[in-house]
Amino acid sequence: MSITEYPAEQVGAQPIGYWSGAAYRAVVGRIRAELAFEQLTQPHWWTLNHVGGAPGTWNRADLADRLQPYDDLGIELEDVFDDLIERGWLSEDDDAFSLTPAGEAGLARARERNAGAHAETLDGIDPADYVTTINTLRRMIANLGGDSDLTS
Repeated sequence: MSITEYPAEQVGAQPIGYWSGAAYRAVVGRIRAELAFEQLTQPHWWTLNHVGGAPGTWNRADLADRLQPYDDLGIELEDVFDDLIERGWLSEDDDAFSLTPAGEAGLARARERNAGAHAETLDGIDPADYVTTINTLRRMIANLGGDSDLTS
């Protein structure tokens, strides 16, 4: 998809608040739409990824503490955990979560959908430009006293 080209001076005068917000809404909207195919929210996705990456090490309290800062929808994480258990995607044994085979399959399907969305998002963007963009946003966040460390 092509975009209209503008002079650097005109682009440089644009408000970062508007453009970062517009980018957030477009990118996160697409991610949420892809996850909806599996009846997942982003907190479901985060839960599956964390548990899948470290089976048997996350309990409810620790995982809720880890994920809470990312939730901008006010979703109750306990409800997400219970939903995944009721679906048979997550098991809870000895106060620790693990993915079930159904959970591993669901996570794989969601990863595939999100990978497609990510590829479409980055279509026509030089990888070096993407790195510059992320580092520029990180610098702005740090300049304003925020946490500019990369997410894990």
